[in-house]
Amino acid sequence: MAVPVAFFGVFFAWPVAAIVTRGLKVDGVWQFGRIADVVGQSDIRHVLWFTTWQALASTALTLLVALPAAYAFARLDFPGKQVLRAVVTVPFVLPTVVVGTAFLALVGRGGLLDEWWGVRLDTTVWAILLAHVFFNYAVVVRTVGGLWSQLDPRQEEAARMLGASPLGAWRKVTLPALAPAVAAAALMVFLFTFTSFGVVQILGGPTFSTLEVEIYRQTSEIFDLATAAVLTIVQFVAVGAILAVHAWTVRRRESALRLVAPEVTARRPRGAGQWALLGGVLATVAVLLVLPLAVLVRRSLDGGFGYYRALGDADGGTFLVAPIESVVNSLQYAVAATAIAVVIGGLAAAALARRDAGRLVRGFDALLMLPLGVSAVTVGFGFLIALDKPPLDLRQSWILVPLAQALVGVPFVVRTMLPVLRAVDGRLREAAAVLGASPWRVWREVDLPMVRRALLIAAGFAFAVSLGEFGATVFIARPDNPTLPVAVARLLSRPGDLNYGQAMALSTILMVVCAVALLVLERLRTDRTGEF
Repeated sequence: MAVPVAFFGVFFAWPVAAIVTRGLKVDGVWQFGRIADVVGQSDIRHVLWFTTWQALASTALTLLVALPAAYAFARLDFPGKQVLRAVVTVPFVLPTVVVGTAFLALVGRGGLLDEWWGVRLDTTVWAILLAHVFFNYAVVVRTVGGLWSQLDPRQEEAARMLGASPLGAWRKVTLPALAPAVAAAALMVFLFTFTSFGVVQILGGPTFSTLEVEIYRQTSEIFDLATAAVLTIVQFVAVGAILAVHAWTVRRRESALRLVAPEVTARRPRGAGQWALLGGVLATVAVLLVLPLAVLVRRSLDGGFGYYRALGDADGGTFLVAPIESVVNSLQYAVAATAIAVVIGGLAAAALARRDAGRLVRGFDALLMLPLGVSAVTVGFGFLIALDKPPLDLRQSWILVPLAQALVGVPFVVRTMLPVLRAVDGRLREAAAVLGASPWRVWREVDLPMVRRALLIAAGFAFAVSLGEFGATVFIARPDNPTLPVAVARLLSRPGDLNYGQAMALSTILMVVCAVALLVLERLRTDRTGEF
């Protein structure tokens, strides 16, 4: 556990603390009164209010749209189900910059809605909400549907035989059993939308700003570190409170569930109602998930492959190298970040899986989620401030980008590997140790064969999220080594059809790379439950 703790201490806690200290400490004196001054500003209160209510609205809308799909994947068996599951998950592994770009191509200037009906939704809250549903749809489908597929349907059937109506049986039997999964999915969606950056940055324009976007604006445009530090503290406290409430809720709702194999619960649709529900789910996937991606690809091909060919030209201005080189840069950075995330996350998961783990070790499990909720912008800028002098002067080092990306990948590695490690029978390790095996050999001969696939899946998720990390790398990626998301954002920030088309082309390339990684993950899944 020492290595993961040291990693998070140096590359997460220290940079965040550096930003807070730089902003609130003047001439060696803490200026805590600045917190009240900043929070009291009307424009900041507006940002806090918008951040909160749009996250609540996005969470409610996502649950409303995705829960029928969770049922369809859990209880219905239909042709193409596995392919459709992969299609549903593609948006989640896409970088938020690509999500914003896809919806910009659909609802923005010259987009599909603009061409057909003269309607533009960019710079409106509806574009942001729809993009958030697009991004988080798979969270609900796979988290809730994964548990739903394993609930024994005979419990609900027994309630029906005792006189309960279909709705009453579902409300009194199935819903309470699903409550922990629904709560977990709602928490994840709220967390992702509360800290939304790329989507709001692209679709919100100057009208809408979340805490994350405002921290970026205060840091990179206004250079007001004091305000950025206060907003970072506010976001940190809010995320910590959300995680604490969720942990308390989960403990209160934990109960023994009767689970069965997923294939036992899935049946061919029966009756007009189930066929209508399946048709509605398929239509929703086509319109909400497939259409934005299809429009993105179409816009990248306007005029043939000219935009793709233009990616090979450097302009000597914003791009010191050809934009296409960002593809190679991103792949190299993602591979390095994946290696770091797998090592750190694997060690943390192994320590947390020990049955004799102390309370402090178990508490570290919750802290591992903080990088998903704390401002990536703060972490990225904190890297530049904290890691700028010996013994850790990394400002000019290429490793800075993979380190920032690995912070986001580690929680996914831990969440993927921890359940598998906890399922390993400890008596097998003890027997190997009694027979004279060293701790390393016990891990290699006992644990590794059982967690090999989980390890590969964890690496795949870490690779996908590292490939699309934007909030931190927008600060630390050098102009001569941009990543794909950074290159897309730079192209979108420049006027002209050529820059817009190149952004669409780069986003399409990034989408294809992420989709390929996801399809590999689908083939490596250790079961067919559909869980993350």
